Amino acid sequence: MKIAQNTVVTVRYKLSDAQDNLIEESREPMVYLHGGYENTLPKIEEALEGKQAGYETTIQVEPGDAFGEYDAALVKIEARSNLPTPLEIGMQFEGTPDDNEDETTIFTVTDIADDKVVLDGNHPLAGMALRFALSVTEVRAATEEEIEHQHVHGAHGHDHGHDHNHDGDHDEGDHFRSHPIH
Repeated sequence: MKIAQNTVVTVRYKLSDAQDNLIEESREPMVYLHGGYENTLPKIEEALEGKQAGYETTIQVEPGDAFGEYDAALVKIEARSNLPTPLEIGMQFEGTPDDNEDETTIFTVTDIADDKVVLDGNHPLAGMALRFALSVTEVRAATEEEIEHQHVHGAHGHDHGHDHNHDGDHDEGDHFRSHPIH
């Protein structure tokens, strides 16, 4: 079966920067609903369109087609007293960018100095050209329910809370995947 609109694609991937420094290698395959449902990057869908199981390729995705350009305006300095304790680099908080009170952003603590904390609202991969080594392992027709919900159900997909191991744990090696937000 060829990859086309409303097919479920199972793909293993290695994610590297433009200098081939490994950022992430999937422990479990990424499974997504193909066809513009924002379940993965559009450039990945474009590269896999019309292909089938066994296809392998490496693509480079520029920042504008991945996680965006780095935006210095999304970096904030806050008083440490405004944030909970204990506070560690890498912790994340939801907040609003200064220029848009209607939009929420996830800010990551990137530095702590004396009574100030640096919060960065950019995606960790923003501003980076990325290389994806992709290996398609399976292609199948999507179910009517998957098409209606616009994402894959079952193993490695979204299960609407029916999974008994739904405690928020995710494989450390799979944290840069795209996930639909409902």
